[in-house]
This record gives sequence, C-alpha cells and structure tokens, in this order.
Amino acid sequence: MASPTGRAGGKGGGRRSPSLAQLRAFTAVAEHLHFRDAAAAIGMSQPALSGAVSALEETLGVTLLERTTRKVLLSPAGERLAVRAKAVLAEVGALMEEAEAVRAPFTGALRLGVIPTVAPYLLPTVLRLVHDRYPDLDLQVHEEQTASLLEGLTAGRLDLLLLAVPLGMPGVLELPLFDEDFVLVTPLGHGLGGQEGIPREALRELRLLLLDEGHCLRDQALDICREAGRADAPVTTTAAGLSTLVQLVAGGLGVTLLPRTAVKVETTRSDQLLTAYFADPAPTRRIALAMRSGAARSTEYQELAEALRGALRPLPVRVLDAKA
Repeated sequence: MASPTGRAGGKGGGRRSPSLAQLRAFTAVAEHLHFRDAAAAIGMSQPALSGAVSALEETLGVTLLERTTRKVLLSPAGERLAVRAKAVLAEVGALMEEAEAVRAPFTGALRLGVIPTVAPYLLPTVLRLVHDRYPDLDLQVHEEQTASLLEGLTAGRLDLLLLAVPLGMPGVLELPLFDEDFVLVTPLGHGLGGQEGIPREALRELRLLLLDEGHCLRDQALDICREAGRADAPVTTTAAGLSTLVQLVAGGLGVTLLPRTAVKVETTRSDQLLTAYFADPAPTRRIALAMRSGAARSTEYQELAEALRGALRPLPVRVLDAKA
C-alpha cells in the first residue's frame, strides 16, 4: 500500500534517505530558528536552504517546522529529529576525520581553539612549531573564551583546544603542557613593586583589577584571593583584555595578576609598571591541550602535545610530562 506521500510503505521500503545537505540545512534552522541566519551560517542561499528543509520534510513524511510570518518554530517532531540529525552529522564528520587521519597524519585542517589569555603569548611558539615540523597541516586558529571553546569542541566545530585546566568536563581529555606562576603587577612607586617573596596574604588589602566575566583568568585570580583569606569581591574596575588591564594599572587604578608568559609582552609597553613575585609556592595556573575522548586523531594530538612541551621550554614555565 502506498504511503500518503506516494512512496511504498513498510519499514523504509522504497523510502528515499535524506541527503547530508538536507540534514545540514535542517540542523542550521533548528539552531538559529531563522532562515536567513541559518543560510548564512552554512554558506547556502536562503531559497536553497528552504528547499532543502522542505525536501527533508517530504522525504521523512513529517512536518519539522512551524512557519509564521514573523518566526520559525520547531514542531514536536522537529524537536525530536533535530537531535538525531545533529548526531548523524557528527558521525559523518568523525568518519571524514578518521579517513583523513588514515590517509596521512598531520595533513588537512586542524581547528585549534585558544583562550585570549594564552593566544598572544603562546601562539608564536605554536605557529613556528607547526610551520617547521608539520608544513602540510592546515592550522586554523579560533580565539574564544573557555565556555565557547568547550561548546565548539563537543559540537565538532573545533578539534583541539589550548586553555587553562582543569576543566572537569566528561568526554574531554586533557593533555597537560606546563604550569606557570602568577606575578603581581603594580604601578610605579607602589610599596610592593619590584619585591620578591611577597606572601599571598598581601592580596587581602590590595585594590585588584580583573578581567570581565567569562574569562577563566578572572576566576583563577578570585580563587587565589579566596585562598589568601579574602572573602569580598576585590574588583570594581574590569577590562576585556590583559593589555587594557595592565594600562589601567599603569594609570594608578590598582594592581593585577599576570601569568608569567604574559609579563614580557604586557609590561614592556609602559615605564610606569613594576612586577613583584610571590613566595613559594606561588599561585599558578596549568595550561593544556584538550581534545574529545576517543578522537580519531588522538595519536596526532598527543604527538603534537609532546612536541609543544619541547618547544615551550625556553618560556618562563615548568613543562610537564605526559603523565602529569
């Protein structure tokens, strides 16, 4: 007996399978709930995208979207099938990644996500290493905050992350690279400026300037303050990046904490700054590569991590071994 759409009935007998283009179009609309935005996101014209979604509805025999003059909504069936469609596309992506890795290691694209408080200070080393040792690797760098990077990694938009850990996220494997100390940056003439061996407890009384919400470095600095016995929120002025933060310090608005890898770049821009160093054990942060557990190119990523450990040794950090 023919189905209502004119295809043979039964368990898929005679029914066409959806195309990948149709699934990509539908998942884009499901994510953006807007045809124009969805079309732009996947590089498809709006008429083509609309046609692909309509074709998918015909192929599946269900209504996926509720279209009005003002907005697009997922139907109940659309909400259920959007999850399946996204999973199918993720598996196809994994298949292509596996095939690429089998053909030749360290070739093709590698989408690397990096946090803003690491990118300016480590990327020169990373890019030099890739250029010299892996010339056939197409490294694509994306600078984003931690939450966005993790979303991109789990969704398959990114392959590898360079960021501060621990993350404590299921399904994400961390490859530790190094630990680095924090230093205190003060304006010229500050009582702690230029000193060594300062106790963490000194942070209890300082006017500390921090990055905006969303930066993991802000959270790390607040943790350091709490460990030093400071219970209140120590910040009234914030900045979107470390460069601005340091300039605020140079202007006398307060002090800040910088990771050691950032000190040379950020403090040489002004002669109105001094650095101070904490007594051992100094507050630290750990930087690692992070990948999806079971990633098809995991062997490559682990080799890259080991190569990076060697390349990073000239920096003011404590390089870790793979088992750290």
